Amino acid sequence: MTFARPEHSIDTDTLPRMPAWVTSARPEAFEDVAFLSGAALNHLHLVLGREEVPKALLRDRLALRAAEACVGFSGRPERAPELRDAIHLLRHGDLPGPAGGTYLAWRRAVERPVSIKALGRALPILELGQIATWLDTGKGAPVTRAAMALDAVLTEAPRAEVPALILADAALAQALGWDHVVPLLAAGLKRTDLRKRGDDLRLACHRAVTASAVEAARLAVDLARRASLLKGVAPKLRAKEAGAAVKIFLTQDAVAPSALPLPDRAARRLCDRLVDLGAVRELTGRDTFRLYGV
Repeated sequence: MTFARPEHSIDTDTLPRMPAWVTSARPEAFEDVAFLSGAALNHLHLVLGREEVPKALLRDRLALRAAEACVGFSGRPERAPELRDAIHLLRHGDLPGPAGGTYLAWRRAVERPVSIKALGRALPILELGQIATWLDTGKGAPVTRAAMALDAVLTEAPRAEVPALILADAALAQALGWDHVVPLLAAGLKRTDLRKRGDDLRLACHRAVTASAVEAARLAVDLARRASLLKGVAPKLRAKEAGAAVKIFLTQDAVAPSALPLPDRAARRLCDRLVDLGAVRELTGRDTFRLYGV
């Protein structure tokens, strides 16, 4: 696998930046809050349209943030490092546990284009007909549709926060014409927001979308820069299947050496080489059972 030379020098400074008036405003009136969420989503839409943004990697990292928020809602102590371990160090045949299951649901939700079947894969406890009904609940503008879907699920199943938030983000993605779920709501909502209904919940969703869209756009710019660096060092890698390994790093938040298409020792050497080149980071701080990511 090779990368064209022009890709090595992508200028991420050309990516659009979120306007300061979106990030600094603190509106109280509903129409002002709604206006800001629309502006933030429009900006994120422009960023997601740029070729240099590694969209699969961005979605996977946002899925981790969403899962961390959902685990927090349930009162569990696991955070990002534990969630990564629960999935990426999982042995064949083992179960990921409740927190790991939440993370796995979010990862599956963002992996494939939005569809009832793909959402059913992420949420196997739900019937496809029920998913379709909840997904089609919302009417109107994108955030309103997402809030109505969230409201419908939590009204019928108050403890189903994870399915509710995944389906709400799916409704938002469909309303915006996005091919994939982009996790935004969970990381921006508070636990108390999930007990709200009607207009109060809609207002909370507008605020959540604004905050999360701002952070997602910032993350997209950072990942575009890091991805450009990784592509730039790819020709220096001599290991067989190094190109396929680089592709994995460009699509996943964290990677265990055992997940790479190389023998174990060669995979660990490749990861260490990429760290030395500044192209990836070791994420755990451990001497063993390490994970790496862009």
